[in-house]
Amino acid sequence: MRLLWELLVLHSVMLCLADDNTLHGPVFLQEPDSIIFPLDSEERKVKLSCEVKGNPRPTIGWKLNGSSIDLGMDFHYSLLGGALLINNPNKSQDAGTYQCVATNPFGTIVSREAKLQFAYLENFKTRTRSTVSVRQGQGMVLLCGPPPHSGELTYAWIFNEYPTFVHQDNRRFVSQETGNLYIAKVETSDVGNYTCVVTNTVTNSKVLGPPTPLVLRNDGVMGEYEPKIEVQFPETVPSAKGTTVKLECFALGNPVPTISWRRADGKPLPRKARRHRSSGLLEIPNFQQEDAGLYECVAENVRGRNVARGQLTFYAQPSWTQQIRDVRAAIEERVSWECRASGRPKPSYRWLKDGEPLLPQGRVQLEQGSLTIANVSLSDAGMYQCVAENRHGVIFASAELSVIAIGPDFSKTLLKKLTLVKVGGEVIIECKPKASPRPTYSWKKGKDILRENDRITVLDDGSLRIVNVTKADAGSYTCIATNHFGTASSTGSLVVKDPTRVMVSPFSMDVTVGESIVLPCQVSHDHSLDIEFTWSFNGHLIDFDKDGDHFEKVGGQDSAGDLMIRSIQLKHAGKYVCMVQTSVDKLSAAADLIVRGPPGPPEAVTIEEVTDSTAHLSWRPGADNHSPITMYVVQARTPFSVGWQAVSTVPEVIDGRTFTATVVGLNPWVEYEFRVVAANLIGIGEPSSPSEKRRTEEALPEVTPANVSGGGGSKSELVITWETVPEELQNGGGFGYVVAFRPLGTVSWMQTVVASPDAARYVFRNESLPPFSPYEVKVGVYNNKGEGSFSPVTVVYSAEEEPTRAPTTVLARSISASDVEVSWAPPWENQHKGRIQGYEVRCWRHDEKEENAKRIRTVGNQTSTKVSNLRGNALYHLAVRAYNTAGTGPSSAAVNVTTKKPPPSQPPGNIVWNSSDSKIILNWDQVKALDNESEVRGYKVLYRWNRESSTSVIETNKTSVELSLPFDEDYIIEIKPFSDGGDGSSSEQIRIPKISNAYARGSGSSTSSACTLSALSTIMISLTARSSL
Repeated sequence: MRLLWELLVLHSVMLCLADDNTLHGPVFLQEPDSIIFPLDSEERKVKLSCEVKGNPRPTIGWKLNGSSIDLGMDFHYSLLGGALLINNPNKSQDAGTYQCVATNPFGTIVSREAKLQFAYLENFKTRTRSTVSVRQGQGMVLLCGPPPHSGELTYAWIFNEYPTFVHQDNRRFVSQETGNLYIAKVETSDVGNYTCVVTNTVTNSKVLGPPTPLVLRNDGVMGEYEPKIEVQFPETVPSAKGTTVKLECFALGNPVPTISWRRADGKPLPRKARRHRSSGLLEIPNFQQEDAGLYECVAENVRGRNVARGQLTFYAQPSWTQQIRDVRAAIEERVSWECRASGRPKPSYRWLKDGEPLLPQGRVQLEQGSLTIANVSLSDAGMYQCVAENRHGVIFASAELSVIAIGPDFSKTLLKKLTLVKVGGEVIIECKPKASPRPTYSWKKGKDILRENDRITVLDDGSLRIVNVTKADAGSYTCIATNHFGTASSTGSLVVKDPTRVMVSPFSMDVTVGESIVLPCQVSHDHSLDIEFTWSFNGHLIDFDKDGDHFEKVGGQDSAGDLMIRSIQLKHAGKYVCMVQTSVDKLSAAADLIVRGPPGPPEAVTIEEVTDSTAHLSWRPGADNHSPITMYVVQARTPFSVGWQAVSTVPEVIDGRTFTATVVGLNPWVEYEFRVVAANLIGIGEPSSPSEKRRTEEALPEVTPANVSGGGGSKSELVITWETVPEELQNGGGFGYVVAFRPLGTVSWMQTVVASPDAARYVFRNESLPPFSPYEVKVGVYNNKGEGSFSPVTVVYSAEEEPTRAPTTVLARSISASDVEVSWAPPWENQHKGRIQGYEVRCWRHDEKEENAKRIRTVGNQTSTKVSNLRGNALYHLAVRAYNTAGTGPSSAAVNVTTKKPPPSQPPGNIVWNSSDSKIILNWDQVKALDNESEVRGYKVLYRWNRESSTSVIETNKTSVELSLPFDEDYIIEIKPFSDGGDGSSSEQIRIPKISNAYARGSGSSTSSACTLSALSTIMISLTARSSL
């Protein structure tokens, strides 16, 4: 008995420590995997992994075929961490099933089973094989007969010598199940030696069998015969979930049979299925339940057919759908676990406790995957494992059962030191010590035992409940908890406060959009308590930071939490609740806010009926937003309008009780959509959604083309033009134009139809059409409904002929280095045809091509012009021709002219001025022309007031000039030479300031002297020659 109590105390201490630390039983982080070890591997060690966590750190052991391995006595084995190392593994001694065993003070668990197998491939025993003799056309099988081995094999056949391998096709097949080579129909090319090559996929080792000679018999050729299936899959093929299933089927026959696959139940083959080696192999990857069934291989040729069948059955290793979890149970409680696993066939279950089988007895009940322990005791603590297994696999799930056995402990769940409650309220003082088993509870108020009554109750969990609290209930309360491991208590105080009351409640209001209001909320409360006001709107708390544009809490004192709503919108209509909360109570007061505003959008705008100019509409009213709708307005939009436009309706004014109207004045054959806008005394609301689009009916066209005119064109043409009628005014489909014309003064009209609505021009061609003759023209319209009216009649002239004669007496003379004047005489009137509108002068330099000539046109009867911007001292050719709207006439003979030499490029220099007796005298140096420049004929003196833009000019053939000018102004003067080639380069501008005395001097290089004289009202200029040129 003493040992049991010591164990109980030890376990309780460990459980208490477990609350502060992470003490727990073993948990696998990595479990061993099955291994196939190549016997010929250079690495002479096998490692089975096992990694475990736990606190305290678990110890690791291993089992082989259910028996513990003595790691201390057998140096053949060693541990690396938790992994098992097998040194120099032996096939007969070490092959088997291994499990890792992990143990700490909380219990023991065993890992899943891991199989260790050894892979090897021995040599063929026989060295020679008998010759195989067959007839040509006969089928044949060469047996491989692999040597003793372990591990998966693959097969191939060498034909005669390496590296020539037998190529598999519809005639030859190598079975990867037996290794045999099948030839459906032997041909002469098949004669030779055949060697079977066997490869172990684990060890990668290869062995070659003895060669088998194949020869043809000379007693004839094998005739045709029906297929004989030599390679076929078993009648039942168990197939694991998720694996790749391979079915082999091959037949001998003459002719060579074809192989096809199908499902016997009529279902199509899985789309993922693949056929290999000319259909001799059917491969189904990722095998699932729906892939199971009866499969057939059909071999056929012209002599007959044969069928092989096999059932693919589905199986799956167990897989957890529900695992067990760690459980902490108080002593004497009931513990239940349930684990569930899927699998095919359905798994069975068994249980382990600390690595050993758990059998049902007494308090322990086992049923399928369920484990129940009634009245749990300390001896039940440990590690439990649920094991699910079928014939295809075994899986383990682990969990820890911790049994708690301690006396009451308030160290972490003390009673609340101070509990607040209002007068008339209800309070629960929680008492939740840690204890196992569950304790009994009693309470004290002060030092007195507390008796239960109709107001005071001790709840099942030990908490104390007091209803209809009074001031007398205030004081200290102690909870006492007792079980057979001890007694503990904890004390707290109850403080009773006056309740909070609403003094001014918010009241319902009726407001208009855009107004601002305050909803009051004022209370009386115990001022020793903190108070908080919050507001909700239609059930959602108002976020004053996010919605600060409209909502603000006002009041300015702790007993007021009024709500201001600014610039009210329709969306602000609804229920507002003021919520007041202290640490002892909370209460609320509500008010409804009705917001009146412009109407909402009308709904369901429908076009009931359309004609060529009207549309009958109906709609449903939208929300009136608490102000009756007074009127509706209809708007329309077409592909041709700029946005929405108001339209005329019947009735002209639509009152708020009318929900239909007829839109009038619409254009025929135009696609319209409509919307409706409602209004009330507060304003105009949002428009409705647009109606469907509808096209009005067709009507005769009413609008005629505008700006009918024409003229021009080529010879024998009458060109008529007009502005097209816009699509929205065409009134129907099949729109076009009717063009009518007749010679001026005649009666009969000629008409033609232009079928394109986009046409804006018609050309009538007739060789007998007289040039530049007047025609009366009008353009009408038509559409599918018929013809409309014509435009007003206008006069248009037919195309004219080009002038037929060239101008005469063409003369040209150079008037400067850059300008030439040209003149001519018009053609004689009785010698040419075609109206002359003007003349075109062409001018080109001697070293240029005529087609690049500069062209200058005159208008009317002008018979001379000036050609400018020419190069100086250059030979030019000029020719003149007449033109009109039909084109240009023949050109005159070209005349030659040489432009004058360019004017002097050197400006006058050394300019000096002085004033004397109200006169300004200018002197400068003579300009000498260069050899390629025109001689200087004189000088131009340009002067102006500084404040004016107009310039005066005087000419002189001397190098000085005398000016009589008022002295009260600044003057700007410049000088330039002139010659036959034109004006030369100008000097820099000279500024002569106001003259301040009777005598002053200056030069062109100094323009800042300041002189002033009394102003004269007139300007007198006298010129005096000082020296000759």
